[in-house]
Amino acid sequence: MRKLRYGIIGAGSNAERKHLNNYMNIPNVELVSICDVNIESANRLANKYNITNIYNDYMEMLVNEELDLISVCTPNYTHEEITIQALMQGIHVHCEKPLAVNADSAKKIVEAKNKSGKLVMVGLNNRFTKEALTLKSFIDRGCLGEIYRAKAGWSRRSGIPGRGTWFTNKDFAGGGVMIDLGVHYLDLALYLMGMPNPTYVTGSTYNHFNNSTNRNRNGYRGNLNGVFDVEDTAIGFMGLNNGASVQFEFSWASNIEKDVTKIELLGTKGGASLINGELKIYSEIADTCVNITPILDSTSHLMNEFDHFVQCILHGEELISPAEHGVYMMEIIDQFYESAIRKEPIHLS
Repeated sequence: MRKLRYGIIGAGSNAERKHLNNYMNIPNVELVSICDVNIESANRLANKYNITNIYNDYMEMLVNEELDLISVCTPNYTHEEITIQALMQGIHVHCEKPLAVNADSAKKIVEAKNKSGKLVMVGLNNRFTKEALTLKSFIDRGCLGEIYRAKAGWSRRSGIPGRGTWFTNKDFAGGGVMIDLGVHYLDLALYLMGMPNPTYVTGSTYNHFNNSTNRNRNGYRGNLNGVFDVEDTAIGFMGLNNGASVQFEFSWASNIEKDVTKIELLGTKGGASLINGELKIYSEIADTCVNITPILDSTSHLMNEFDHFVQCILHGEELISPAEHGVYMMEIIDQFYESAIRKEPIHLS
């Protein structure tokens, strides 16, 4: 079987740590080309991973390299243009989250995907952890019963991804912590619940660390002269069309003891929590309340995500995180921001 010709657009830490390190170890994939507007960054990774074709213009790469598959690991505002151009060239796309900066932009990607007949997968890597996959299996088998309440959160003490970089510029990122961290854990909670449609969304945003010089995330450089016009904290609540509700809270920086990620689900037969990666199930056995901590293997979840996309391309398996799910999430985020601006709930038809 011919190997899939793979190229990557973007040469940052996420591109290397996740995409290159995983696609290079899949037997059916051949690393062909890399592109970054910063040619030095592209050269650095090309030398490290023995990639011979290097570009600083992504269109040149798409046209010249006869690629089957690309990763898009670039700032949020570029996702729509790059993904659509790749689809027009007949290339499958693995796009980092968020799919786009808003729902309208995400819908254009889906339209282009449908016309092209190619696949687009959103990089929602938390769906692929062994804990999340196990919990999804429990839920699908009815172990929790009907889930009627959920909580989702990701709070950092010092975790701004580079003050004054594109992450903190609304024109480039589309938003702040809600579109950065919120996409991960609100998505996971709703995915585990079966992705019911929201009936209303209410949200509040705060920006109290925009002038801070010591709350950057480790490894991220800031720019004191750069723009910081997005929220560092996002808090909200959603009602769903099945009667369930979701409470969520996300922060890049906050005066807490330590960082925390969490999903909590309450069902009619049982509950579950996924806190800092540890899965626990709460249920009853013989009229006795019990807490269960599943014993899971240590297989890397990131390889599952990348190998899954390759299997979907080669064998037609169903995508776990298709582009349509990216639209679903961006519609919710758009309504969240609208609620925060208007300071009232947004009711959806």
